[in-house]
Amino acid sequence: MPRVSAAAATAEIARRDPVMAGLIERAGPLRIRPPRDPDPFVDLAESIAYQQLAGRAAAAIWARVAALFDGDMTPERVLATPDEAFRAAGFSGSKTRSVKDLADKVRSGVVPIDRLRRMPDEEVVARLSEVHGIGRWTAEMFLIFTMRRMDVWPVLDYGVRNGYRIAYRLPALPAPKALDAEGERFRPYRTVAAWYCWRAVELGAADG
Repeated sequence: MPRVSAAAATAEIARRDPVMAGLIERAGPLRIRPPRDPDPFVDLAESIAYQQLAGRAAAAIWARVAALFDGDMTPERVLATPDEAFRAAGFSGSKTRSVKDLADKVRSGVVPIDRLRRMPDEEVVARLSEVHGIGRWTAEMFLIFTMRRMDVWPVLDYGVRNGYRIAYRLPALPAPKALDAEGERFRPYRTVAAWYCWRAVELGAADG
């Protein structure tokens, strides 16, 4: 399928769904943030740092971890770095294991970091989920923000579920399975719908 512009994808979602059309009008153009790092390996390692932490705390820890490598974080250097160094920088034992397992899986080819861009979404999710501490949610965020894939529908994400509830005035959060079915009408631009669900949360809070 040929790539379409973000504007064209957004226009198509608005055409299909009047609730999304109103949300798009209020929130403005689609603006997906750039990857945290242009190197997919480093970006994934940084994603591990941000798991289950507030942004400011995660950023401080990541800065200390990144400083261990002085701008040259490679799988080989990660594997050669003692666990104690990661712990001293603020990584938990679990996150240290995760980043080292990521490095090992990249080096062995289980996660073919240089070929991920040519793989289908579900294969990327499957490969990344082989890594300790990386599940579907982290893999889907990687697909959206690093790979810039347009048809990702992260139904496990609380913000997407809550935004959908707000936008469609539902009495409760939709279950992931139910939300998965709802997303079918947005194919092949489900990323667009997800992004506007996140904006619905922000707009809902602003409306107070």
